[in-house]
Amino acid sequence: MKPLSTYRLQLHAGFTFDDARLVADYIKELGVTHVYSSPYLQAAPGSTHGYDVVDHRAINEELGGVPAHDRFSKRLKKLGLGQILDIVPNHMSLAQNNRYWADVLENGPHSHFAQYFDIDWESSDTRFRNKVLLPILEDQYGQALSKGSVKLVRYGTRFGIECCGNRLPIAPHSLSLILSPAAETCASDSLAFFADSFACVARHEDNEAATILRHERDRKVLFSLLDRFCTEEPQALACIDRAIDTINADVDALDTLLQQQNYRIAHWRTADEDLVYRRFFDVNSLIGLRMEREQVFTETHELIVRWLRLGVLDGIRIDHPDGLRVPQEYFERLRDAAPKSWIVIEKILARKEPLRETWPIDGTTGYEFLNMVNGLFVSPEGLIKLDEVYRNFLPEPFDYTTLVHDKKIAVMQEALGSDVNRLTTIFQHICEKDRDHRDYSRAELRRAIREVAANFPLYRTYVNPESNEVEQVDASVIQSAIDGAIRNRPDIARDLFDFIADVLLLRSRGELESDFLLRFQQFTSPVMAKGFEDTVLYCYNRLTGMNEVGSDPSNPAVSIDDFHWFNQQAQQLHPGRMVTLTTHDTKRAEDVRARLAVLSELAGEFESALIRWSEMNEVYRNEGFPDRNTEYLYYQTLIGAWPLSPERAIAYMEKATREAKQQTSWTHPIEKFERALRGFIEQTLASAAFIAEMEAMVKKTQTAGRMNSLAQTLLKYTVPGVPDLYQGSELWDHRLVDPDNRTPVDFNHCRELLAAMKAMSVDKVLERMEEGAPKLWVIHHVLQVRNQHPECFGDAGDYEPLMARGDMRDHAVAFLRGGRIVTVVPRLTAGVDSGWQRAEIVVPPGKWRNLLAGCSVGEGPCRMADLFSLFPVALLVREG
Repeated sequence: MKPLSTYRLQLHAGFTFDDARLVADYIKELGVTHVYSSPYLQAAPGSTHGYDVVDHRAINEELGGVPAHDRFSKRLKKLGLGQILDIVPNHMSLAQNNRYWADVLENGPHSHFAQYFDIDWESSDTRFRNKVLLPILEDQYGQALSKGSVKLVRYGTRFGIECCGNRLPIAPHSLSLILSPAAETCASDSLAFFADSFACVARHEDNEAATILRHERDRKVLFSLLDRFCTEEPQALACIDRAIDTINADVDALDTLLQQQNYRIAHWRTADEDLVYRRFFDVNSLIGLRMEREQVFTETHELIVRWLRLGVLDGIRIDHPDGLRVPQEYFERLRDAAPKSWIVIEKILARKEPLRETWPIDGTTGYEFLNMVNGLFVSPEGLIKLDEVYRNFLPEPFDYTTLVHDKKIAVMQEALGSDVNRLTTIFQHICEKDRDHRDYSRAELRRAIREVAANFPLYRTYVNPESNEVEQVDASVIQSAIDGAIRNRPDIARDLFDFIADVLLLRSRGELESDFLLRFQQFTSPVMAKGFEDTVLYCYNRLTGMNEVGSDPSNPAVSIDDFHWFNQQAQQLHPGRMVTLTTHDTKRAEDVRARLAVLSELAGEFESALIRWSEMNEVYRNEGFPDRNTEYLYYQTLIGAWPLSPERAIAYMEKATREAKQQTSWTHPIEKFERALRGFIEQTLASAAFIAEMEAMVKKTQTAGRMNSLAQTLLKYTVPGVPDLYQGSELWDHRLVDPDNRTPVDFNHCRELLAAMKAMSVDKVLERMEEGAPKLWVIHHVLQVRNQHPECFGDAGDYEPLMARGDMRDHAVAFLRGGRIVTVVPRLTAGVDSGWQRAEIVVPPGKWRNLLAGCSVGEGPCRMADLFSLFPVALLVREG
């Protein structure tokens, strides 16, 4: 059963399967067809989101495990609700309860799971040959040993290293360093035998399957015999413990033991340059999976595919598909395993970037729709004025394009340095075997690779060396990036950039060239995510509501024609896509953005307020902190999210400024700046004069902001696609970026309001505006319409633009779905109430009922003033 609508639930230890089961009846009563759950396979202990999976074959015990999952699933079935699950194919958590990872740390390249993870076992840096770097220490390695922060420990007849909250296994061959001195202490030939035997455990250079199996067999037998011996000779354990104490007391001895492990523990900062495994972006604790290997796919998807085939799940959302080596291959494998399932992907598309038609999926998760709606509700003229306001407020001018480029370069030099190094090594080998390019230095190659990646206008390309062809869209993007790199770096030989282009465009072929191409494509997505999403979007603050995943905040405005074209394309190509306004990953909830959009209509008033606030709050700045850009962001944050407590404001601003990496950062927090920022927030929010000013500005934006919210909500539920509702956003939602948007939802209040609303008139609903009743009213009614007329919204449901007429025609958006559903919403409504008399829409032939206003509407010309007289947006349904 494919969904007509979804409701996203965030599951964690504080909101389990049983909690979700208890709100399922409310979700059903609301009119939603499918519950859409955050990842719930076994995750790292204490996970609040589920994206840090440690076991793809188990259900998260912190959510209630198998019994609670069964109760949850059966309850959904009983209510007639379907189920969609968010899954994570790109990476796994390195938490100690990940048995795959523990086996890799213990046995290195000889582990059965060594090829499951994207690890460079043959690093050109001899320090990491056949070793994994673990950047987990809070001090330099030697200092950590001297302080006693690293300890050898015993668990029964198993041994490990404990440091910084981590428990690491010991390589079998290194046990001789423990067992040999223990054997001497108690004069035990048996312990000496075990010491010698473990020292010889399959320490071979090759990693063939037979060698790995022999290694596995030998260590299992030896550990079994050691278990039996220690049970029969308990005094042996006392001798082993004395050997452990001796090693822990001797830094040199402990160092010798650690040098023999399949990992190298190091200070956490070493990850920036020396990491030898692919991560999820720059998160060291999330390691990339080799999902292109069929065995890895089969094992990690066995449970998911079984649920899809049994009907426990109706569909899945694929997290971060751009991290996969060959996404097309993965989608095809998944579609073959679950041919009738609804599959959407978290693919971030740039403006007008097409979703690949060859991918056997239903569509994306809807960020492109979110950004189209964002742009639809901003005034282009107001944006020009806000640009002037913003630049005048800042002490120094800057260029947006340069900012994006420089932030991408910065993130590649720092957080993603190890990824650049790996690409550089591969390309160095490519150049070495090409006599025309072998003389480029490693530094030149590194700079050239960074420059090309920084010039990518979108997240990635999808060239597949096996197909031996390059799609036009990919060729265009790659050539554009190369041309930009050549313009930006005349100090680097053009021939080097041209050679990189040859490899990326399949003009230069080979095994190394293919590896470079595929890894480079995996790399540009993290560059965009960390350099743009998580940096630029916190630096460029002209109108912060436009700063969203997949956006272009420098040019966000969308015309009515563009909006209609976008939806017609969606209906033609991907009518089963997801559409959304708020997700667990959005920078701001939908109603924050809806209110902030009004500033583009009140740019002059905002400018006056900005000047006044800055002058009255100058006394609260400390040695010039916070800087003007941060102050500007703070004021817009207050406007969008008001009322905002000091605690929420401080938490958000701390995260935002650390992400911006201009005055402070996560890796180098500047206490002087952060202390001044906290003081500024606390004192301004304690100032009665400032609060009065802020509330006055919020009041000016609030009515139009709510109209924007109702309008964008109705659009979401009636455009082509499957609308998704993020938990709690059925009422006014003024939450900010996570963790603010993961705060508990008062489902009891939602349930009570929905029940009460069913007996209300339209007037009574509007009287409960402050509670968010009008938004809930829109959602409930339009969901009923979707369920009663699914043919109007599915694959066969037509989308026909209806153009308004009159002086105010650009202030209304209207369209017809499936010949019997008409949506009409206002836009740019600040101060235009009296103007609706000068705009009309031609209602198609037939008898119509405006469900939201509770009245009939005739065919033919209809004034907007009449349509919006009883309720701010209109949903017309053809009667009969």
